[in-house]
Amino acid sequence: MRDLALLTVFLDVYVQAIPPECDPHNILVREEENCNSELQRYNLSRSGLAQPGCSGMWDYLNCWPHALVGETVSQPCPKFLQTKGRVFRNCTAEGWTEAFPPHEIACEYAFNDTFHFPGEIPESHQYFLYVKTMYTVGYAISLVSLAVAVVILCLFRKLHCTRNYIHIQLFLSFILRAIFIFIRDSVLFSNEDFYHCESYTMGCKLVLMSSHYCIMANYSWLLVEGHYLHTLVRVSFFSEKKYFWWYIVLGWGLPMVVMTAWGLAKYLHEDEGCWDTKKHDWIWWILRVPVLLFIIINLLFFVSIIRILVGKLRTPDAHGNELNQYKRLAKSSFFLVSLFGLHYILFAFFPDKVSDLTYKIRNSVELALASAQGFVVAVLYCFLNSEVQYEFQRKWRRWRLKKHLHGESRQHHGSLSHSGAALTQVSLLPRGPGQRQASQTEP
Repeated sequence: MRDLALLTVFLDVYVQAIPPECDPHNILVREEENCNSELQRYNLSRSGLAQPGCSGMWDYLNCWPHALVGETVSQPCPKFLQTKGRVFRNCTAEGWTEAFPPHEIACEYAFNDTFHFPGEIPESHQYFLYVKTMYTVGYAISLVSLAVAVVILCLFRKLHCTRNYIHIQLFLSFILRAIFIFIRDSVLFSNEDFYHCESYTMGCKLVLMSSHYCIMANYSWLLVEGHYLHTLVRVSFFSEKKYFWWYIVLGWGLPMVVMTAWGLAKYLHEDEGCWDTKKHDWIWWILRVPVLLFIIINLLFFVSIIRILVGKLRTPDAHGNELNQYKRLAKSSFFLVSLFGLHYILFAFFPDKVSDLTYKIRNSVELALASAQGFVVAVLYCFLNSEVQYEFQRKWRRWRLKKHLHGESRQHHGSLSHSGAALTQVSLLPRGPGQRQASQTEP
């Protein structure tokens, strides 16, 4: 009866409507069914044999297995409390003792810290709300700047070339990354009740997969940037159209293969939560290894590019403008690969088990840098691009020239009209003495 009263207190705090999969009552019903199934299987396996001192039972909060007299059995606090506390029972000749320490004491940490009344937001969740606001602003700025960059590269016809088509694909990968981040947050944080719920729909898992896919596509398209630039400085003539379609396969197709393998591994071995848990490190290395390879190969490309450019600068017939263009593009690409590569490697090998303060600092820095990556890409590959700046200057000069010529033509037209009116007025005047006399004799 005491357990029933305690259960009533626990469930009464959830007076507001919450999703069925998060309802403590539904969770306890499922656990009771699992408990009864396990006890029934044990009884069938021990059929005809002497039973131990204390029979297994469900006490409305925990499942207690069969135990021998004198044995002490421990069970964790109910799952919906989200705590690591434990309760114990002794098996005696008279049967099970009362649970000790009582649930309200053993699970006090959960009740006071992680178990909250509806509408109450704990301090840790407030921190995540602040961080969420920070990276939402960062991704919004990146999304707007990348969208403007794509429009610019598509709007000016003289900027239509394979190099800029590759830039556009890189921009699109960052745009999709920001969009899926927003979708993921809308799925995960649309209702504060989900803070207490470990059950997520398949849609949440697919959105998280899409977000990881876009991150991998970022690095695969950076690899395409490196390979294309390396091909430009190494080979004089090559089929850019043919290469571009292979780049499409590498930039979008290879990350899809990796994500399919990762999704299968998560589904088969760690199908928990929204697939953001890290119980099995080897599953996450399915994502990390390809990205690390992209970074290493890209760095090798740029070492080769620098070597080739230095060699061409020493030749007497080197084309200065073309080499300068390649150097600027190489600097931008090398900066991006180094910056993003250092960022990824630093946080990929960062230990998971750290203090709470260290985790908050690390999490804030990582999310701030990740949310600003799209803006950095747009600035380096579009806004600071000399070809883009030249096109804007050319359009500006043409607009100024048209405006100037239009003003001059209006001024010239006005002067002609004024001259025509004067001539008309002169032609109406009497032209000779005879005419003047005639006019004077008229009544």
